[in-house]
Amino acid sequence: MLDDIISNRKITAHAVVGLLPASTRDHDDIVVYENEQRREVKITLPQLRQQIEKAAGKANLCLADFIAPEDSNKDDYLGIFAVSAGHGVDKLVESFEADNDVYSSIMVKALADRLAEAFAEYMHHHVRTELWGYASQEQLDNEALIREEYNGIRPAPGYPACPDHRIKARLWELLDVEEHTGITLTDSYAMYPTAAVSGWYFSHPQSQYFGVAKISEDQVGSYAERCQISQQEAERWLTPNLGYEPEEG
Repeated sequence: MLDDIISNRKITAHAVVGLLPASTRDHDDIVVYENEQRREVKITLPQLRQQIEKAAGKANLCLADFIAPEDSNKDDYLGIFAVSAGHGVDKLVESFEADNDVYSSIMVKALADRLAEAFAEYMHHHVRTELWGYASQEQLDNEALIREEYNGIRPAPGYPACPDHRIKARLWELLDVEEHTGITLTDSYAMYPTAAVSGWYFSHPQSQYFGVAKISEDQVGSYAERCQISQQEAERWLTPNLGYEPEEG
């Protein structure tokens, strides 16, 4: 089945990548500029910061920490990507289900998900070593890649370091993702086809994956103001991260 799918191109893959001039503003916001002159802001990406108690000397992290501040006189960039290996999956699934071949239907969907994740890993390597080139001398074997021994991270909106799924809409706007890849967003900001991966690239040598975890009402209020939404809407999207009980209504 796998050979037949690949050789006949029944599943196709698409990707779009951008490396955009950016900096951190007011500690917790990432601003993306219109061009390399860095005078006009194209879009602001509000971020959330950990508020958990940590050992002495351990910082409460925010993704904005991994971009140079705007007053640092350093030209930094934010990488953005979206990849998919899911175009054509639905037709294959329908054909297998029409033949009551449930096993093949499940395997096609699982295969597409794995291909999308592999494509995302490949593109991250391509960005690190060639497109952005901040790790052009990287030479890691497969085991080292699995252990993520490379510099940089690729967190995704909706996951622990950036739990607000709505931010995907700004990623789509910045890269015109639908036009370039055919990946669309549902009303709940899920990606379609579902065999897709999207997110940010950070090159900072100290960048790391983390979870925002529970946050307090004051930060939710600040985040809502920075996103220009009501606090109630912010609470709705950040429900798993709320460290307090919001007021009813």
